[in-house]
Amino acid sequence: MSEPRPDMRRREFITLLSGAAALWPFAVRAQAPTGKLHRLGILQPGAPPEPLVDAIRQRMQELGYSEGRNIAFEYRWAEGKLDRLIELAMELVGLKVDVITTLSTPAAIAARKATTTIPIVFAGVGDPVGSGVVPSLSHPGGNITGISLLATELSGKRLELLEEIVPNASRVAMLWNDTNPGMVLRAHEAQNAASKLGVTLPSIGVHDLISFDSAFAAIESGQFNALLTLVDPFTREHRQRIVDFAAQRRLPAIYESREFVDAGGLVSYGPSLAVLERRAADYVDMIFKGKNPADLPVEQPTRFEMVIDMKTAKALGLTIPQSVTMRADEMIE
Repeated sequence: MSEPRPDMRRREFITLLSGAAALWPFAVRAQAPTGKLHRLGILQPGAPPEPLVDAIRQRMQELGYSEGRNIAFEYRWAEGKLDRLIELAMELVGLKVDVITTLSTPAAIAARKATTTIPIVFAGVGDPVGSGVVPSLSHPGGNITGISLLATELSGKRLELLEEIVPNASRVAMLWNDTNPGMVLRAHEAQNAASKLGVTLPSIGVHDLISFDSAFAAIESGQFNALLTLVDPFTREHRQRIVDFAAQRRLPAIYESREFVDAGGLVSYGPSLAVLERRAADYVDMIFKGKNPADLPVEQPTRFEMVIDMKTAKALGLTIPQSVTMRADEMIE
């Protein structure tokens, strides 16, 4: 049995910014919000109800904001239709909100196109520089900053973890939303990582309900050993469909966020989206209090959680190695 890899230790903490790109501390210095009514625009690619929006609202409340007294929320939901994001962003601009907060790369890009003056705080952007959301992590400039998902850099670690759990995983299907431009870099990096590990990683695109049939058929006929699912608003919305398919086909699968494991998936590894959204609320608070988004470095997550569903492992006939369970943050029995 191999020793645990140092780069995937339980509750690992890594510092990914250097020099001028130093991370901002998670704790925001206590300061009571002013009596002004702040208007926060929330641009979401999915549909209500969205638990991650609750994370923003809860954190704003913890920071001293009370809806109707000193904060008002303006919601715009694309309901999975990413081409509507720019229109919805323009609506928020027309409402003259004080800050716009977004989730996902397409939403951040839409908000950036809609305004160069209203501050924008993004969360869940996989590669802010590579996707053109900001020119630099340490000096984002302009009116936009936020929290990176660090999605592209983690692809190799997920495949390594999958190989530990499924030693014969030489052919892995990569299921992802191939119409989301923010996912292209992530998919490309996953395939680069797979090549270095000697893993075949064919791309299986899915972007609407109809495409699930052809995607699942391609996975069934491809003689794959395992499944890697890249998470964006569309795949996360339909996570139960994906998890159920993997279970029915007895296909070990790894996911980028724990929501899939909560739905019965085998294992997830990545930052907590709820934590990222709460941190985005901290940025909103700083901007409400006078900070310039151009002066707030884009923050990258430093903690990544591994969640394993042991019931699913048993159903798949898998014995999770101790080298993996020792590093898990949570095991669902």
